[in-house]
Amino acid sequence: MGALEGRVAVITGAGRGIGREHALLFAREGAAVVVNDLGGSNAGEGSDAGPAQEVVNEIVAAGGRAVANTDSVADWQGAKNLVDQAVSEFGRLDVVVNNAGILRDSFIAGMDESQWDAVIAVHLKGHAAVLRHAAAYWKDQSKAGNQPAAAVINTASASGTTVPNAGQANYGAAKAGIAALTLVAADELARYGVRVNAIAPIARTRLTLATPGMGAMMAAEADAVEEGGFDAFSPANISPLVAYLATEKCPITGKVFAVQGGAISELAGWHDVKTIETEGPWAVDDIANRLP
Repeated sequence: MGALEGRVAVITGAGRGIGREHALLFAREGAAVVVNDLGGSNAGEGSDAGPAQEVVNEIVAAGGRAVANTDSVADWQGAKNLVDQAVSEFGRLDVVVNNAGILRDSFIAGMDESQWDAVIAVHLKGHAAVLRHAAAYWKDQSKAGNQPAAAVINTASASGTTVPNAGQANYGAAKAGIAALTLVAADELARYGVRVNAIAPIARTRLTLATPGMGAMMAAEADAVEEGGFDAFSPANISPLVAYLATEKCPITGKVFAVQGGAISELAGWHDVKTIETEGPWAVDDIANRLP
């Protein structure tokens, strides 16, 4: 019996890259999967039902259960359609993996409004929209006496947590927001039997390959891996952690994990590193002298 036997999962952005590896592993571990992917470009333009359906075909050919969904997670109704499809197709929903994302990199001084809005919409709103409708479903189940043992795994990034990346103000802000959303949701949804965690993955995908500097490095690493050797940047390295966080008995919630290759690290957010105090009103010169 697989670790996810009997679970029903929605995985967004699952037509390619990390999301595809999530979907394939979840299915091998016994989950029924709704494979969501709009099928757009790196920048989120256009649509193509092919990538999602191809993953579904692969799962079904291997004896698994899966259906395709091409709704945009940046659309509130589209996110509801996705959750509703899981329940109508498989009778329930146990897991949401928010993974869909795009890139529209630009330095702040030259960024267009559309570049900002599109990235925030797909990443931050896309996470929030699917989470909102899944949470409503689980709340209703809990109030009806069917307490869920549900899990949400969000996708943050080093760009928004530990390594700010020049040219990615929109992406980094969205990913930092996702990390914060994860902590708030974990606190809110625990009463309904829902755990919420996030990952900050590093892997070779079409988005990272398109990132200046990072893409060239990852491509070179791929060329250097000997046949049958360990590929530290393979997106398949990310999915086992996500699958564990999705299991029914996993106790972890409210955490953000960096994951890459053979390493998993728990991350901590903003915290005090130095405090200065005064017994009366602050003076600017006093702050200047005491705050390095």
